[in-house]
Amino acid sequence: MQPKQSALLSLHSAVLLFGGTALFSKLISLSALDITVYRAAIAFIVLLILLKLQRQPIKLHNQRDYLVAIMLGAIVGLHWVTYFAGMQMAGVAIGIIAFFTYPVITVFLEPLFNRKQIQLKDIISASTVLLGIYLLLPEANLGNQVTLGIITGIFSGALFALRNLLQKQFFSHYSGPHTMLYQTLVACLLLIAFVDVPPQHVSPQNISLILLAGVVFTAIPHALFASSLRHLSATTAGLISCLQPLYGTLLAYILLHETLTLTTLFGGLLVVSAACFETWSITRKKA
Repeated sequence: MQPKQSALLSLHSAVLLFGGTALFSKLISLSALDITVYRAAIAFIVLLILLKLQRQPIKLHNQRDYLVAIMLGAIVGLHWVTYFAGMQMAGVAIGIIAFFTYPVITVFLEPLFNRKQIQLKDIISASTVLLGIYLLLPEANLGNQVTLGIITGIFSGALFALRNLLQKQFFSHYSGPHTMLYQTLVACLLLIAFVDVPPQHVSPQNISLILLAGVVFTAIPHALFASSLRHLSATTAGLISCLQPLYGTLLAYILLHETLTLTTLFGGLLVVSAACFETWSITRKKA
């Protein structure tokens, strides 16, 4: 197999696994915070072993980078908690669509980090996303679980966009697995005091699912995604990443028997289309 073909297979595998992560919000019978803490702990251990086997450096370059790692880890921890909470309230398919507003949110946060101006196409994308979200909402009432889950998912997307911009600005000189090593560690340490179910009381079934989430659906896809970028352009990686909601929705339909109405499907299509367009617009400049 040619290097580019192998990289494409790695990238699709990573995106499929990222999409499957959402399933654990329903499969694991723990709170979103507990899932986040245990998932982060497992992912940290696996990433540490992976970096050791590859004889990659573990330490950061300077003290400032450790402070940046703490900031990024705190954002990642809150992002994961709201990510799983959104899925638990709204369902996997709707939750992952709400989260995927992050490429458009990224465009509106970027001016805080550089002098890039928001263009007309970005306003059109944002309007498309707002229409899509409106179609997803069952009612404009925070007492509705689905509505609250959608809002939580969007907030999770905003945190993810912020983490990505901060990482690009201050932490881009480290590899993907190296950055995630510190972010998973910080997320775990910051949130562990708030865990409802201590490790000794977690059921064997939940332990198995947490191990699966931490190893197969967190550590491995991050490693696959990072390795694929050696042979693929940023545009290719960005556009294939837009398949995550599709993969997540299909897996939720097959494994959890979740179904969507035509209105929800159309709203989701608008959100994902806008996300794909903005992802393409951003990444084509880096290709």
